[in-house]
Amino acid sequence: MSRQQLIEQIKVKRSFLCVGLDTDITKIPEFLKQYPDPVFEFNKRIIDATKDLCISYKPNAAFYESRGVKGLQSLVDTYNYIPKDILSIIDAKRGDIGNTSDMYARAFFDEAETGMGFDAITVTPYMGNDSVTPYLKYNGKWIILLALTSSVGSKDFQYLETPDGHLFETVIKKANTWAGADRLMFVVGATKSTEFTNIRKYAPDNFLLVPGVGAQGGSLADVCQYGITKDCGLIVNASRSIIYASNGEDFAEAAREEAKKLQQQMEMELEKAGII
Repeated sequence: MSRQQLIEQIKVKRSFLCVGLDTDITKIPEFLKQYPDPVFEFNKRIIDATKDLCISYKPNAAFYESRGVKGLQSLVDTYNYIPKDILSIIDAKRGDIGNTSDMYARAFFDEAETGMGFDAITVTPYMGNDSVTPYLKYNGKWIILLALTSSVGSKDFQYLETPDGHLFETVIKKANTWAGADRLMFVVGATKSTEFTNIRKYAPDNFLLVPGVGAQGGSLADVCQYGITKDCGLIVNASRSIIYASNGEDFAEAAREEAKKLQQQMEMELEKAGII
């Protein structure tokens, strides 16, 4: 999916919502256990209920890999079920160099080989250029680099002072010499909303993937106040608050209601910014 196609999706759906498919088999409704693949059945119903309200889906690889071969099959089936006009992100947070990164990129981008051809992947940049360039070999694919996360542990390293500012600022500045805003996004946690103004100095045109709205307590209004651009420039992720809105047979309907609430807030922010 190109940058322009992503922007058009945002305008058409009046939304910049990403639904995180962090599907834990121990948390899904019990009645789904009767299906051959309960995880895929859960994901399928969530997608059917929310696909007109969001512009992206983001499966977290760990929730699938932890279940071995069965989990990987659930991930492949989920990838294939995501509508092709919706941005598919694999939240893998890979970070290695050379041949290893080549293999990670192949795993999630080479659809002919693995059955998965996600539009984007999250990558840890701390091993430098070598850990990012293998993903850039795949034309049209997005790389989403961790910059400033919502976690408490972000203070351990991401705020360290360097000669070029905080470490997360150095990462953003350096990474933007590797690729442009049509290939590169950054992860910035919603609980760090006051940092968005500063981040926009170094990433004025890049889309930011923003986790932390919803269950983690981040404010959508604050994120938009400090981070929205003329093209929106934001993909705001919500996972648990949507997919686990109910543990009953109405889970998909409840997920839709939660997604709709966020979409309506996003519509107001897009109107306020003059994007729609």
